[in-house]
Amino acid sequence: MLDGLGWVATAFFAASYFCKTSRAMRRVQATAALLWVAYGIWMHAPPIVVANVIVASLALYSDWKQPRLSSADNRQPEI
Repeated sequence: MLDGLGWVATAFFAASYFCKTSRAMRRVQATAALLWVAYGIWMHAPPIVVANVIVASLALYSDWKQPRLSSADNRQPEI
């Protein structure tokens, strides 16, 4: 079971590179990091927990802090 959690966390992180938007990528990476936190807690491995709490926090913060674009902002510039 424990190894399975580590493999799922790895799969989430690897899958994040297939996301079409940076916002989706950050959310998937935050999810992967939270899975790694659970894995680290289960393994009694503070470095894994701390490192991935930092990664998840930064991913979620940057996702929250990124300005939302309206549909008008997504138009191609006219030349």
